[in-house]
Amino acid sequence: MKGDFVRLDKDTLKRLSDNPNFISGVYNYCDRWCERCPFTSRCMNYAISQEELSDADSIDVDNPEFTEKIFDVFKVSSELLTEMAEEHDIDLNDIDTEEYEQEIQFSKDAAKNNTCSIEAKKYTSLVKEWFESSENLFLDKEEELNNQLDLNIAGTNPVEASDKIKDSIEVILWYQHQIYVKIMRALNSKFREVREDWDDIPKDSDGSAKVALIGIDNSLKSWEYLNDQLTDNKDSILDILIHLDRLKKQVKKEFPDARDFIRPGLDEPEKYSELRS
Repeated sequence: MKGDFVRLDKDTLKRLSDNPNFISGVYNYCDRWCERCPFTSRCMNYAISQEELSDADSIDVDNPEFTEKIFDVFKVSSELLTEMAEEHDIDLNDIDTEEYEQEIQFSKDAAKNNTCSIEAKKYTSLVKEWFESSENLFLDKEEELNNQLDLNIAGTNPVEASDKIKDSIEVILWYQHQIYVKIMRALNSKFREVREDWDDIPKDSDGSAKVALIGIDNSLKSWEYLNDQLTDNKDSILDILIHLDRLKKQVKKEFPDARDFIRPGLDEPEKYSELRS
């Protein structure tokens, strides 16, 4: 069995939620790449994960105790939600769950049929297909960089190029599916906001769409670097670049205010500069 588990309880969750050093909502519109985030020490979600799991090996979907931990989180959160509802005289049983479920299903169906989500889903397949068919490109590039290193060719930096290629691959694979997920969330939120008339407050749809756009931006840069480095089969990368740029334009059209959405902490670093670790 991997890792040591700590049982999450309501007191622990309340203690974390009352910590004034945490940036409220910083985790709502991030890309979940904690290893590259400067705000982990100010993120309650990250702190919860550290409280629950004492080491990275504990994150193992094949470990029954890990699965049990996930259920613990939902259980404790549900208990706290019930307590808060009682404190504010809200009867959770009075909610029309059938009507709510119908609205959720309607939003899901509409989101899946939206051009943005369709093209984002296609992008995930394009990435998968490209990497499956491009092993030789990387082998050839590895040989080229090794030759540069052995011959100490002036004007080349094979180690730096290798690191940048690896980083570009990591970026592309990190956002490959996340772009679709964030677009789906943005579309679902947009349909709900239209029904509930969210005109004068920051919209979750714009925040989620902004995360998707950031993922697209980072992916485009990475593809462009690979396109510069891998001299063969450039047309295949060009096709992906065109598809991704078109998706970017579609998302911006669907969510014209997304870029202006201010994500807590992430888009106002100067406000929290003294808190960053």
